[in-house]
Order: sequence, then structure tokens, then C-alpha cells
Amino acid sequence: MTWNNLLQPDLILQGSVLTLTPDIIRQYELRGLVLDVDETLVPITVGAVSPELRQWVEQIRSCTALWLVSNNLSEARIGGIARSLNLPYYLGAAKPSRRKIRAALRAMDLPVHQVAMVGDRLFTDVLAGNRLGMFTILVEPIIHPDAVLRSHPIRNFEVLVSEVLGATITPKHKKIRKK
Repeated sequence: MTWNNLLQPDLILQGSVLTLTPDIIRQYELRGLVLDVDETLVPITVGAVSPELRQWVEQIRSCTALWLVSNNLSEARIGGIARSLNLPYYLGAAKPSRRKIRAALRAMDLPVHQVAMVGDRLFTDVLAGNRLGMFTILVEPIIHPDAVLRSHPIRNFEVLVSEVLGATITPKHKKIRKK
């Protein structure tokens, strides 16, 4: 698999994970989601979930299995978020390592092609999911409203490098499907 394929998400959503709907999940015949936590579900500086996220999880849980896989090592933070949502989780995943995502896939007992890796980062979430043959969904990061810095230099760098390597990351479209 070439770099441009490894870094190319199957679907790019304009907006946060909250824009991922049951209709989209059914459209792509997904039965499971592996979710990144930091800046995918909650801002990195926040240890509690929003009412909107709680409502989204309940809506999505009705149509698909959910599992959290985070690179973060904080049991207190990631475990607290997972427990508040009543979701299973792994922390310290070291994505793009596939080990803990594979463990989540085994626990879900679903074929890999029916599970999506959902995250806000190309070089961790999308790369790890593509290395496993998962459907990959890139979402915009959830930012704390009080954050002074509105841009994401790491994500911007990842997009630039991905485009140089041949991936087409064009967030001006609502949804993009890999050809």
C-alpha cells in the first residue's frame, strides 16, 4: 500500500464527530466504530463530556458497536470519559500502532471492513485504520471554546504532507469517498 493510500481517509466530514449520523453509518454498512478521544470526542483540556456528545453516543449506540482507543495515557481522564459514556476503552494505544485497535476489533467480534476508525488526525487515526483495512473517517477536531489558538499546526502539517504524498484532503467538501 502506498503512502497516499495509507493517509487517504475513506470519508471526510466537514464538522466534528457529532456530524456522523446513523444514516451515514448505514450508508457505508458499518457495524462498529473505533473512536479516538482527544479532540475527536472532547477538547484535550477537558475531562468531561458535553451533553451533545452524550446524546450523540446514545443515538449512535443504537445502530453500531462503539469502542474508544486513545493514545492518551491518563487512566483518570480517558477512563472517566469512557465510564461516563458507558463505553469500553483502551488507552496508551500509540497509534499508528495497530495492537490496541486489533484488540478492540476482537472484542467487537466484527469483520474489519465493517468497522470504522474515527479520528481527527491523519498520521495516527487514519494511518492506523488504513493499515488494518478499516473504513477510515476523518473529522474536524473539537476545540475548547476558550482556546486562544484556533489553528492546529500539527493537523495542518499532516494535511500538507499527505497532499504532497498524493492523498486528496479537501475539507471544503462535506463528504469525500475514496475511489
